[in-house]
Parts: sequence; structure tokens; C-alpha cells
Amino acid sequence: MYTVLLINENSLIMDRKISVNTGNIELDNKIDEWLRWNKDPKAGHEVEELVQENNVQILSKLFLKRLEFGTAGLRGCMGPGYSQLNDLVIVQTGQGLSNYLLNFVANSPVKGVIIGYDGRHCSKRFAELTATIFVAKSIKVYLFSKVVPTPFIPYGVLKYKCAAGIMVTASHNPKNDNGYKVYWENGAQIISPHDKKIQNYILGSLQPNESSWDVTKVYESPLYEDPWNDITQSYFHGLKQTVLYPEVNRNTILKFTYTPMHGVGYEYMSAAFDAANLKPFIVVEEQKLPDPEFSTVKFPNPEEGESALDLSIKTANENSSSIIIANDPDADRLACAIKMKSGEWYIFSGNELGALLGWWMMHMYQVQHPDTDFSNVYMLASTVSSKILASMAKQEGFNFEETLTGFKWMGNRTVELEKAGKEVIFAYEEAIGFMCGSNVLDKDGISAGMRIAELAAYLETIGFTLYEKLNEIYAQYGYHISKNSYWICHEPDTIKAIFERLRNYTGEQNTYPTSILNGKYSIVGVRDLTNGYDNTKPKNKAILPVSKSSQMITFTFKNGLVVTLRTSGTEPKIKYYSELCATPEEKDLKLLRGTLDEMVSAVVEEFLQPETHGLIPRPS
Repeated sequence: MYTVLLINENSLIMDRKISVNTGNIELDNKIDEWLRWNKDPKAGHEVEELVQENNVQILSKLFLKRLEFGTAGLRGCMGPGYSQLNDLVIVQTGQGLSNYLLNFVANSPVKGVIIGYDGRHCSKRFAELTATIFVAKSIKVYLFSKVVPTPFIPYGVLKYKCAAGIMVTASHNPKNDNGYKVYWENGAQIISPHDKKIQNYILGSLQPNESSWDVTKVYESPLYEDPWNDITQSYFHGLKQTVLYPEVNRNTILKFTYTPMHGVGYEYMSAAFDAANLKPFIVVEEQKLPDPEFSTVKFPNPEEGESALDLSIKTANENSSSIIIANDPDADRLACAIKMKSGEWYIFSGNELGALLGWWMMHMYQVQHPDTDFSNVYMLASTVSSKILASMAKQEGFNFEETLTGFKWMGNRTVELEKAGKEVIFAYEEAIGFMCGSNVLDKDGISAGMRIAELAAYLETIGFTLYEKLNEIYAQYGYHISKNSYWICHEPDTIKAIFERLRNYTGEQNTYPTSILNGKYSIVGVRDLTNGYDNTKPKNKAILPVSKSSQMITFTFKNGLVVTLRTSGTEPKIKYYSELCATPEEKDLKLLRGTLDEMVSAVVEEFLQPETHGLIPRPS
């Protein structure tokens, strides 16, 4: 028999006695522990009901496996237990992270932390709980007073020279999810070994202090500061200083339509347009303000294409607008679509936007630094993104590097390059993430949205559209055609079996596939960044960092096609990425696309075997 005290923010409301007896002593102890420490009445009641129903299966999922802190911080479904995000898990995470900073970052109490949140359910609450813990440990806290874009956190870390930054967001995940994203003092997302060390500190700081729950103490503390006005003014002043053709922007006849996808972006994209001297855009009214229910979209992710942009297309058509700009709910990603002469809408892929924005950032740099040697200037892209930047850099005298997937790698690589006296003007990943300049060492959908609008306005003066410019880029630097998608799989064991089969294709270790379609297309290179194998490097050892916690294999075919299969770090997906590159002289796009389609279909069927493994296709 266990006494459970359920307390809301203001008062004790009930004292219940329930019997926790599932037949599993470890599970019983974990449930009892969580109930004793939890102070959220609603979450406590949910657990009590499961206990009374003796729902051992669900209770085991909730309490026997803990949501693990990784390089993306935390991300998962909100709800009771240790495997989901709730007040107690957030408190425990804050306790562990604050202890880690106190031990590993010099002068961290004075440097402080900057904390932001999006418009999701519980985001502000989780941010305030986090701030409460840091203040209780005498650490200065910059806590935003309203919702902000995720890029404001890495920007603020650098501006205030903070020990760390924390953003409470689940980006474009479904409405029941939330997350806890951590930036290091260098302004980039944390990478190993910080993630594992923070996880260990969390496990060593599980019991909450009584002072951890009263969020009003934050606002009464001299250690608290609201950075909203300062950061907002500084960020947009910085953008304004980099605008290349302000008069062109003011005089463009283009009409832009914008959607923040029920997220935080409206106010901030409006300020970005103002900074660039662009006329106000047309907003999708139904999606203008933060809505944690995401009431008009099935998936709040503009990367999902027309299904996510249907209201934007409707609004644009009604207002004779020819360009759509969209952010995801935390405004760190950017999507863009244009109306073709046929009247149909064309939605650019992440790789196509990467080509356009990469060209524009390169053009801006060349105009602003006409006599500069570009040998110290870099552009970056993730390894699963198009190599169009590499082709541009080769012709124009810039440098190009690829990194592992994720902006944590590109952000930290930018830090390394800048320390060596280099300059990074652009970085991107195919999942519509773009870093224009290095004031924010992460993807930034606000600055990228302003840049794509600037580019469109500039092109309009010479009678070009974004689509026509994309084709001109390919004509000059070579056609780079891609086909990327994913399959959904909720069973980790199935995902592991798929990739282990590829590593032991003939029954022996490190015997990967050598061809597809019965030998029609041969494979000449295999890189496995889960175990470090790369048959194109000396001693078959990969150069890029290895991560045993994720699956990632790249196949290079004799005809130049590169295909990567990988798991997602935040969603139950097996993703595939492909690119077939041609020289500028090879202009038969129909033939290239036919080859690409044939080969990708074969890779999916032969390597992933969707029917055999019960994989769920990407929603249409």
C-alpha cells in the first residue's frame, strides 16, 4: 500500500492510497518512485488508472525504459512515466544538465543559460521549470517572455556568451510530442561526449528538490532576465546590414504568401521582410498564430509537400500571389513553392532550395568582396544532401565540405573552421534546413525565408523566376537529380534486422550487396557509418565519424548514383536519399530521371524489402 500525494501548483488537493502490485518488483518500485516524486495531478491520475487496471504492458513501457538524452537532447511523446516527457522528467533533466554545466563550464553561474520555447502544449511550463532549477543553483537565466523561433537560442548563446542554451520544442513532430534541445557554449548543438555525460548526470540527479517546482521564483529572482527585446532588435539589425539590394526589394512586383504552419514564425518573418525592405507578405490567416493542436494540418511539416501547403496554395491563388514561403512550427526550416506559367504549383525540394540559396549566398559574397581570394571561404552540406555545392565551389574557387547528417555537425564544423581563420557562408541539409551565414550556428528558417525572397526579387528584375534560375544553375554546374523519401517502421528490431542483413549479405560479416537488378547496376563503394566500414578508404576505415546508436549505409554505383539508407534520430522512419549527377554536357534529363527511378525502386525492393518487413509507406 502506497500513499500518493497529488499536488497542483497552488495547493494539496488529494491524498490517495493505492496498491502497486504488478508482479514485477522493479516495475512496482519505479511506479512508486515516480508517483512519490510527481506533482502533476493529471499525470498521476493517469498512472493510478493504469495501476488499478493492472495494465502491465503499458506500465512497463512507461516506467522500465527511460527517455534517453542524446545529441538531439530529448524528444518524445508527452505523458506520464519515465519514457515520456512530463514535469518530473523535465525537472530531472534540468537538474542533471545544471550540475554538468557547473562542473564542466568555467564561470557557468555568471555566463548563465538562455531558454526559449515554442507554442506547443506544455512548452512554456517545461521552460519555466527548467529556469527554476537553474535559478535555484544560482545560475543566471535568460528566459524569453514569449514564444520564439529555435534559431534565437543559438544566436543568444553567442550574443550573451552563455554556458548553454535550451529550446523546448519538438519542431515539426505531431502535436502530442515535445522536446528539449541543448546548445553548448560555442553556439552549436551538443555532440558526443556531452550527450552521454549529461545523461549520466541526469541519472545521478533523479530525486527532485522541493525548490524545483515553484516557477514563480524565477520571475522574483535577480538572476532572471527577459532577453526578448534585446535579441529581437540585435538579430534583425544584423539581417538588415547584410541585405544586398534593398531598393530592388522595395520595388519588386512579386507578391509573397507566408505560412508559419500554426507555429511561432509570423511575427519574426514579418520583421525579416521589414529588415530586407520588402513589402509585407500575405499571411495564411488560418495558420497565422501558434496553435498547439495544429488544427488545419495532418502533419505540421512543410517538407510533406502539397498536403501541408494546401491552405497556402489556396490563399496565394486568391491573392494573385506567385510565391509561397513556409516555416515549420519552430521556424528553423523553410519550404518554398512557386506558381508556374501553366498555373500549377511547383514545390522545391530541400536540395533544390540548397542550390538556389547556395548560389545566392555565393553571389552576395562575390559582390560584397570583389577582390577577395575565396580559398578561405567554405560551404557545407550533410553527406545525404546534394553535391551541387561541391560543383559550384569547384568552378568558383570556394571550398566545400560534407559532414554527417544533422546541423549539430555542420554547426560544430563551422566553429572549427572559424577558429582556423576560415569563413562559412552557407550550410544546408536536404530536409529543408539552411544556415545563411554564421550568426546562427544552426538551421534558421527566418533568415533563409528572407534570403529566398531577396533572391526572387533580384531575379524578377532580370525576368527570371526561381525555377528558371534553378535550371540555369544545373546547366552551368551539372544536373544533380535526387529522389528522397522514407518508410515508417515502429519496431526497432525490424529496423536492426534490415540493416544487419545488408552487412551480412552473403552470410559473412562485411559482405554487402554488390549490385541490383541481377547485376545490371554494380556497386563500387560501400560506406557504413554505424560500424566504420568504408571500402573506398585505406584499411576499409571510414573517415567521417561513426555512430553505433544509429543506422547509416551509403552505396555508390558505377554509373555515379549514390544512395544512402539511414534511420531517423527523432522519428520511427527508415529514410533513403539518392542523387545522380551529370556533367553540364549531359542534358537528357528524361533519361537521367528514368535511370534514377529504376535504380531507387530496385534499392527499396531489394534492400529494404517493405512487404517482407511490413513497412508503412510515406503518407501521400
